[in-house]
Amino acid sequence: MKSFFKLVLANLTAIFIVIAGCFVFFIGFLILSSMSGSTDVKSDSILTLDLKTKIIDSPSEDQEDFFALKSEEKAVLLYDVLKSIEHAKNDSKIKGISLEMDFVNAGITQLDDIRAALLDFKKSGKFVYAYGNTVTQGAYYLGSVADQYYLNPAGLIELKGLSTEVTFFKNFAEKYGIGIQVIRHGKFKAAVEPFLRDDISPENKEQLSTLLNDIWSNTSRKISDSRKIPLPQLNSITDSLYSYLPNLSLQYKLVDKLVQKSEYDSMLKKKLKIEADKKLNKISFAKYSESIDSDDEGGKIAVLYASGGIYNGKGYDGIYSDTFVKEIRKLQKDKDVKAVVFRINSPGGSANASDEILFEMQQLKRSKPVIVSFGDYAASGGYYIAMGADRIFSEPNTLTGSIGVFGVVPYFKELAEKNGIRSDVVSTNANSNMISAINGLSPGTLNIMTRSVESTYQRFVHFVTLNRKKSFEDIDSIGGGRVWSGSRAKEIGLVDQLGSLEDAIRYAAKTANLKNYDVKTYPSRVSKFEQFFSSETEEDFSTRLIKSKIGKENFKIFQHITDPDTRQSVMMESPFTIKVN
Repeated sequence: MKSFFKLVLANLTAIFIVIAGCFVFFIGFLILSSMSGSTDVKSDSILTLDLKTKIIDSPSEDQEDFFALKSEEKAVLLYDVLKSIEHAKNDSKIKGISLEMDFVNAGITQLDDIRAALLDFKKSGKFVYAYGNTVTQGAYYLGSVADQYYLNPAGLIELKGLSTEVTFFKNFAEKYGIGIQVIRHGKFKAAVEPFLRDDISPENKEQLSTLLNDIWSNTSRKISDSRKIPLPQLNSITDSLYSYLPNLSLQYKLVDKLVQKSEYDSMLKKKLKIEADKKLNKISFAKYSESIDSDDEGGKIAVLYASGGIYNGKGYDGIYSDTFVKEIRKLQKDKDVKAVVFRINSPGGSANASDEILFEMQQLKRSKPVIVSFGDYAASGGYYIAMGADRIFSEPNTLTGSIGVFGVVPYFKELAEKNGIRSDVVSTNANSNMISAINGLSPGTLNIMTRSVESTYQRFVHFVTLNRKKSFEDIDSIGGGRVWSGSRAKEIGLVDQLGSLEDAIRYAAKTANLKNYDVKTYPSRVSKFEQFFSSETEEDFSTRLIKSKIGKENFKIFQHITDPDTRQSVMMESPFTIKVN
């Protein structure tokens, strides 16, 4: 019997050692995967943007699925992409740039900035070529800037224009006995419209039409200029979907030649005068950016990134008030930081969290210049947190404004009754049972939440009037939850200047009287290892697993339904997502 227990104990010990060894290996893998080494750039190299490159606006967007040990995509900051293009202009080892992607993982304003940088790069006399197979609209928009655009003979280009489809749930909710109580300020606050109507309102249709036409006007004009196709003809080509047929893409000058990928590589070799049997030296933007030395002389400009939804508490995948406030206070105390560029790419979120962040930015502004730069979105809460700025830069295609507030509370009284479910309430006060899953809001709660929404809207507009130096009536007339393109926002005074992140950085340096400066990004990139073991996130293991399985967008809907803090909060959030793909 003793020998039996010894055998069992020995086996258990062996199993434990194996598990411990696997765990140590796993942790070591995570640490090594988060480290990067120096990159040696070879002569006659081509800087290449391909499908493996994920362009992100902020370090917080580099949140790969923790349960996927390895990803083929390499995330690179927009700022590093732009810096790489600028550096490559004068780098004798880089002979040109090749854009080889069917799909580009980047937002519309990011594509605008990269396009502008490539146009500037071409002034050096170096080439920019592009190649595609089945090309999305966003990838073609970027690739159309090339000197020569090549398409696979069996390929296509998804050039179709922009559209949006609004889905309505009012009739569905009524059919299945789901009640939805909505409190909002602003006729344009369309985030709640799908629960109130079964068709699009004239106000929402107006704002969406204006927004989409502004963005398409900007993007189509640039394609027209680059490809030397008259704008009316380009719109006719788009309307007819000619780009879906490769021979018509060639006929209408959307592309220069139909070739296989191997033929394209041979053309690049010929361009560089490399023998046919030699290997092309291609280097990715991610690796090339690592080879560029930063300038540590002079002062330091901090780029503080606020990317994603705005939430209360701690976390990395978005803008979490507690975590973000710590970053702001660090910058305030750092004497080496002479100016801050606040880069915002957010559709908004919690009104309370937005207010916390705005207050801290106002305190930061007292000690050093704060310049705001808008990315794809600066809407609702994303616009609100910008109101502590000395100056606001917006991209022409930024979704801007949405000065409005709302609250949504679902309840299931009719559904419960149909299925034989009812409830009785015992309470001490008139509104002790404020929010019920079956009965919704109590009358007193509805009244006080309505007042809360109105009060939050008044506070929102107040801070906008201070920053934009306009009257309440002026802001209210262009607010009401309406979204604008960056171009329109400049016209109506919601932003100071149209410009890129780089423009905002240069302006910050000028304001701080810096001729030489180093640019540092905050918050710093967080590895998978740090995310998993950090106390800075309130997500438990099961939450991360659910998010990894259903995706971030679906998880956001799941969170709105299940999270009591979200369901009971007053929200500053835009419902719109603009993509050119």
